[in-house]
Amino acid sequence: MSRAYRHNLNGSALQPGDLQLAANEVSLSFGAVRALESVEISIRQGQIHAIIGPNGAGKTSLLNCVSGLYRPQEGSIELHNGRSRDLTRARPSRIARWGVARTFQNIELFRHMTVLENLMLGRHVHMRHNLATAFVYFGPARREEIAHRELAEEVIDFLELQAVRKHEVGRLAYGLQKRVELGRALCMQPAILLLDEPMAGMNAEERESMARYILDVNELAGVTTVLIEHDMGVVMDISNRVTVLDFGTVIADGGPEEVSGDARVIEAYLGEER
Repeated sequence: MSRAYRHNLNGSALQPGDLQLAANEVSLSFGAVRALESVEISIRQGQIHAIIGPNGAGKTSLLNCVSGLYRPQEGSIELHNGRSRDLTRARPSRIARWGVARTFQNIELFRHMTVLENLMLGRHVHMRHNLATAFVYFGPARREEIAHRELAEEVIDFLELQAVRKHEVGRLAYGLQKRVELGRALCMQPAILLLDEPMAGMNAEERESMARYILDVNELAGVTTVLIEHDMGVVMDISNRVTVLDFGTVIADGGPEEVSGDARVIEAYLGEER
């Protein structure tokens, strides 16, 4: 990624290893169902932090709390990117402006728009001119659009989407659509990138490519990544730290090797201990 992309990252004032996101005693309920129970997790700048667990463990619910789609009944979520911000009651649009971007387990793209158009939507949080002002202030609005398009084109090159940049997203293969969704999130130049099962439904070759892109985003641009993923091989290969949820509670947290050898993790997620 270019120096311009890295320079404008939200949260760029942080140093590697600094606390960037903290969930403190977060609890979330849907009626009588307890989705999260006193969850505590610390995300450090520059890391790839995986959140794993069996289906229904509360992984996506936690990401939804971070991105503002859900509001926990108890606890707090704090973002540190030069200043401390409370995400617990903030709107999703404001959290996005503060530098939190995400992808979804089920692809959430505009299927009748092109790849480039979808990526340009990721720049809207940085745009000062809307469609109405573009007609009044054509010059400044036009220059702004060109600058944002240049960054979108950089992301297209980075993700090797040049051949399909003008294609409608709905006509693309599933693996390419997942890559476009990653690209739209990257166009926000986020401080933290939340990836909800980015490799779900992919074949082995597509998973390998996606893992490489995630590593490159982290290493070349320094983007902190929070990853939900069921492919344990990928999790152990690319993650710096792993948190394990089971029935909405944290049962393990540590390095990949440490977590993979934890008896509670083996029983709850990797299979019965023998």
